[in-house]
Amino acid sequence: MAFKISSECISCGICAPECAVEAISEGTDHYVIDADACIDCGACADACPQGAISEA
Repeated sequence: MAFKISSECISCGICAPECAVEAISEGTDHYVIDADACIDCGACADACPQGAISEA
């Protein structure tokens, strides 16, 4: 099960470099996670200052 980024995201970009498989990118309204590439490590969720990343 991949992680997802909610609308609480403020597009700070802190999560993207934490992703070991580069599954996080800028979306239209906020950052998004490619569910097919996500390896469910949770590093992005741990790094998010807004708590906007959770398991899908």
